[in-house]
Amino acid sequence: MTSPDLAQLGKTTPYVYDDPDPAVLEWFPNPFADRARNPNGVKGSIHIEAPEFTTLCPITGQPDFATIVIDYIPNERCVESKSLKLYLGRFRQAGEFHEACVNRIANDLVNLLDPLCLKVEGRFTPRGGIPFWPTAEYQRP
Repeated sequence: MTSPDLAQLGKTTPYVYDDPDPAVLEWFPNPFADRARNPNGVKGSIHIEAPEFTTLCPITGQPDFATIVIDYIPNERCVESKSLKLYLGRFRQAGEFHEACVNRIANDLVNLLDPLCLKVEGRFTPRGGIPFWPTAEYQRP
């Protein structure tokens, strides 16, 4: 497999804050799957924490803040970090409930990466004294 063209990395980027479009997400080949670089077949997993996630409550318009935690075992693809940052930033002015954000992120990453398994957790700052930490999980059939 050849590396795809990475359109965002190393380029000036126009920032969009109200359209969580998965088309901005990019990937690169999984180095763990490359037998030349990984002759012993070591299994790898990827852990990502994005501590600056924001979105708006769809009812009140109040801001919600979270750390988005993504854990996955890649198959052939890994998510490119700048494209993930841009994608997550697009939720900033989008009005979605916590659970909907986490579910959307998980589904968009599954569609992009076709991972062996993936888990997305939203560690949202408490509102009204109650923290909500929704989780979406995928296990490849």
